[in-house]
Amino acid sequence: MGSITLEHVNKSFGEVEIIPDISLEIEDGEFVVFVGPSGCGKSTLLRLIAGLEDTTSGHIKLDGEDVTGAPPARRGLAMVFQSYALYPHMSVRDNIAFPLKMAKMPQAEIDKKVEYAARTLNLGSYLDRRPRALSGGQRQRVAIGRAIVREPKAFLFDEPLSNLDAALRVNMRLEITELHQQLKTTMIYVTHDQVEAMTMADRIVVLNAGNVEQFGSPLELYKRPANRFVAGFIGSPKMNFVDGPEAEKHNAHSIGVRPEHFALSTTAGAGQWAGTVNVAEQLGSDTFLHVEVEGLGLMTVRTDGEQTFRHGDKVYLTPAANRIYRFDAAGLALQDKPT
Repeated sequence: MGSITLEHVNKSFGEVEIIPDISLEIEDGEFVVFVGPSGCGKSTLLRLIAGLEDTTSGHIKLDGEDVTGAPPARRGLAMVFQSYALYPHMSVRDNIAFPLKMAKMPQAEIDKKVEYAARTLNLGSYLDRRPRALSGGQRQRVAIGRAIVREPKAFLFDEPLSNLDAALRVNMRLEITELHQQLKTTMIYVTHDQVEAMTMADRIVVLNAGNVEQFGSPLELYKRPANRFVAGFIGSPKMNFVDGPEAEKHNAHSIGVRPEHFALSTTAGAGQWAGTVNVAEQLGSDTFLHVEVEGLGLMTVRTDGEQTFRHGDKVYLTPAANRIYRFDAAGLALQDKPT
């Protein structure tokens, strides 16, 4: 079992409050992602769960047991770091086996667990190599293997892919997702990359300045953001926002339209908003247009990659009526959004 409960957890460093007051219920077997901008407190929150930092107040429970004051070794959790933290002088086999040897486990059992981890992570042919002979993705798999052999109640990942190039990040993202499906163990994953969050998570915790802005499934956050911060953070490219008289037409302080929710025309007058293409990013399957809309500012529009646009082209935009998000002066969503 691996349920994790946070009850009014607070963390301060001196007079600086990093985590004001967070309460969360993470269910056994869930893949939960903590996401947010740099400095939002997501790694600090993970370290509090792991026991690497002490809470200032509040309680942390694992399977109902209060472990707030327990050292990391007693929590039954395994953490995978961004830096891999491998021993360079040891083979892959010995790196994976290290925590078991420290626990004085019988050698036969150690060998069995290491072979299982190597088979699970496709590391069988690398067991006798040293870390320096491995790629970044292979090193990260070794770090994950060292966590697997401990058979933890939950895995904690602290931005594990940030040192990898783009192609390796995609591959490792898929591998970690498949690993979760195979092990069915609770996983908490910290990232600043909302694409990772959307593609990997069962549920996402969106953090901002140490506060939970919203906790829900990826599609719930995409379709029904609780506030302007979540609406602007979840989705790529990010949502367009309009204030002033145009928002007031919709009885709102601010309105938002996602780049994919515009109808686009090149016919004069055939659209609600007239604009001029500033930059066209042609990616093959999609084209992202950065359009200067008269009186409203710069908008990002997602359109068919087969169309060709150039700087200076005139375009006409119409936001889908049932896809306009409304926010009040405090940035809170004014109504449930359509499915």
